[in-house]
Amino acid sequence: MPTVGVIKPSTRPGRAEELVMILPKEIELAHAGCRIARGTRAELEQSFADFEEKVAEMARLGVDLIHPAGVPFLLLGREGERALLRKWEDQHRIPIFTNGMSQVNALNAFAAKRIIAASYFPAEINVSFATYLTEAGFEVLEIVGFDVPFEDAPKVDAGTLRTFFDALHRRHHHDADALYLIGPAWRATLGMLDELERAYGIPVVHHVPAQSWEIQKRLNFRCPVHGYGRLVREMP
Repeated sequence: MPTVGVIKPSTRPGRAEELVMILPKEIELAHAGCRIARGTRAELEQSFADFEEKVAEMARLGVDLIHPAGVPFLLLGREGERALLRKWEDQHRIPIFTNGMSQVNALNAFAAKRIIAASYFPAEINVSFATYLTEAGFEVLEIVGFDVPFEDAPKVDAGTLRTFFDALHRRHHHDADALYLIGPAWRATLGMLDELERAYGIPVVHHVPAQSWEIQKRLNFRCPVHGYGRLVREMP
């Protein structure tokens, strides 16, 4: 059975279990976690040494695919991200992908051009996210950050988030091709995807389904799953 080495940006619970839930049972996961705890720019930028160590650990395990997850790679820009991954792939001879890559691929699979995005990061970090997306060829209509301490992002309830997303969508409902939810920590969002897509009439790209879709695509699987949005239901 193929094995994917998943490196989470932090050690807080969730997301790994959710990814297992929407992957084919034939795909095994090896897990590691970095130490991001505050979500500041300095901490995100300092995390790459930690990621590099975990990538090497996964390579020593002999996994078939390595997935360093989380938002730090968006801060590198598209070319900076590609250069770092090329270095690691040349060193370990194992394919590697990030969340930015899987989510850009998902947006392209839906032929989205103009996107809106929401995160739980401050405005100055969202500017860097917008730069990454612009470099990937998208028109970023708006990225808005939900004002919450980084450690409390998993605690925000679905109703509060729905109000927040509704306001963003109303501002761009004539123009947006997709909604992009940046960051893995919002625990309530995975169960909201079908509802949001029905209400807005556009795809919603989320960290975990994008992981499952990208992993399946790279390992030549195609196992649709219902209840977690169009991406893993339709497997475009």
